[in-house]
Amino acid sequence: MRHNKAGRRLGRKTSHREAMFRNMVTSLLTHEKITTTDAKAKEIRSVAEKMITLGKRGDLHAQRLAASYIREKSVVTKLFSSIAPRYKDRPGGYTRIVKLGIRQGDTAPISLIELVEEEMKPKKAAVQPKKKSVPAPKAADVKPADVVETAAPEVAVEPAEVKTNAVDPAEQCEASAD
Repeated sequence: MRHNKAGRRLGRKTSHREAMFRNMVTSLLTHEKITTTDAKAKEIRSVAEKMITLGKRGDLHAQRLAASYIREKSVVTKLFSSIAPRYKDRPGGYTRIVKLGIRQGDTAPISLIELVEEEMKPKKAAVQPKKKSVPAPKAADVKPADVVETAAPEVAVEPAEVKTNAVDPAEQCEASAD
């Protein structure tokens, strides 16, 4: 059983996998989007979001932590000067993974991982006017006079003149009375 063993191994040794993640995160922050397999994209998403969170902190210790992972000084500078301020009001979710299909050669599922561009608008508490609702009466409170019968709406139909040989009932009563 794999208890307490989070993360995908991706068929690589630990040192190779960590180096690959560092390179991919550096490329993601440099170009702001990269194309890779689904599994790799899902794995580097958490690392990239941690780096952006460090960039939002902005202190010296955060810069040193980011520089120890990213390895390119220009990318660290870009992270702290332009990328992190873009997400200052966003509480998380800095990346997006879009599935592109499958790779022709080995049918591996391919995805695009990119930094989210649209501005985050914080949710405001929507104040809605209260509706004046009358509570429904309980069954014990209803009196027979209060009950209103609801019938189907009547449709106005104009009677058509019907010519028949039948005798009108009123005329028939007068004829039998004679």
